[in-house]
Amino acid sequence: MIPSGGTITGATLEIKERPSLTWKMDAAKGRIIGRLDGLEAVKQAAFKILETPRYHYLIYTANYGSELETLIGMNPTFLRSEAARMIREALTQDDRITGVENIRITNIGDSLLIECTVISNYGRFEMTQEVSM
Repeated sequence: MIPSGGTITGATLEIKERPSLTWKMDAAKGRIIGRLDGLEAVKQAAFKILETPRYHYLIYTANYGSELETLIGMNPTFLRSEAARMIREALTQDDRITGVENIRITNIGDSLLIECTVISNYGRFEMTQEVSM
């Protein structure tokens, strides 16, 4: 028998922010070397988001990663404006990141040098990253 008529009265909902505790990666050695929390965890998340191609790995949702590789062979003027939009869209999928400002993009051969200011719940930080396309 399925219960019916149950209600919760007088209860208040308490919304708690989940911790951003995560594993610290050493990208150069491909190893886990500890834990991160707060602003450092957001920095690592932003790095990973831009390095991960969107839709390529089944472990990630369709909202995770960037689509920068789709810009290969495009007009450099169009590429800069479209890359800025894609970077902003990719990074703000993380709930901890509230905005991206001062995006500067430089073409370096088959890569993009991305420089920007990321605004998060934990503070602001400057990000410089080279992304292979």
